[in-house]
Amino acid sequence: MDVDPRQYEHVAVNDKDIQNIVMSYLVHNCFKETMESFIACTGMKQPSDYPEDMEKRKRIFQFALEGNALKAIELTEQLATNLLEKNKDLHFDLLSLHFVELVLSKKCTEALEFARTKLTPFGGEPKFVDKLEDFLALLAYDEPETSPMFYLLSSDYRQRVAESLNRAILGWASAIFFEGLSEELKREEFERLSGIQLLKLLKMLCHGGIAAILLEGSDNIIIACISVKVLTLAVWVHPECTFTV
Repeated sequence: MDVDPRQYEHVAVNDKDIQNIVMSYLVHNCFKETMESFIACTGMKQPSDYPEDMEKRKRIFQFALEGNALKAIELTEQLATNLLEKNKDLHFDLLSLHFVELVLSKKCTEALEFARTKLTPFGGEPKFVDKLEDFLALLAYDEPETSPMFYLLSSDYRQRVAESLNRAILGWASAIFFEGLSEELKREEFERLSGIQLLKLLKMLCHGGIAAILLEGSDNIIIACISVKVLTLAVWVHPECTFTV
């Protein structure tokens, strides 16, 4: 069923809404320096859920993305105790990254031993059996890149695991943050982070016929373009800051 954009006519979208969306993007992607410049430029307050461990989270993400899963696991356990113990799917995926690196390095004996000691214990749960079989099947090929499981060796797979880890750490940090709030503040924060903001974002996406939100980032430049009837253009480029609404 098509969404009728007229039902969102009453939802106001202003500078603060745009700034909050950009801020969420910066925090999620660990663009610390850009975020600090953005705060100074716009006059926004540092968010109460600002993660002081952003640099650590960024390092963890990079290690996972590069395939250095054991280092990513080590730092994750230091930062977010019991996170991987409670999230077995993520733990398995990280361990699988190390297994893949061993396979790519032609260290088949080491890979087999690693699978035996670290991966096969997960086989006690049915949901991991198929995954285990796929990874172990890589050892049967002289050129695993040509196997039906070649996607497990790809940068896309590492990217997916790294992003899952980043989201899990953010979720852990949010849970710690919410534990320290009163019930009233919890409701306010939940409203800020969920329903109201999502409704406003939905209006941005579907109202006016041009559904486009573009967020491209490095730690030096963020461009946010939102094209809707009520918003012409919102652009912020580091270090000069310009909002036109």
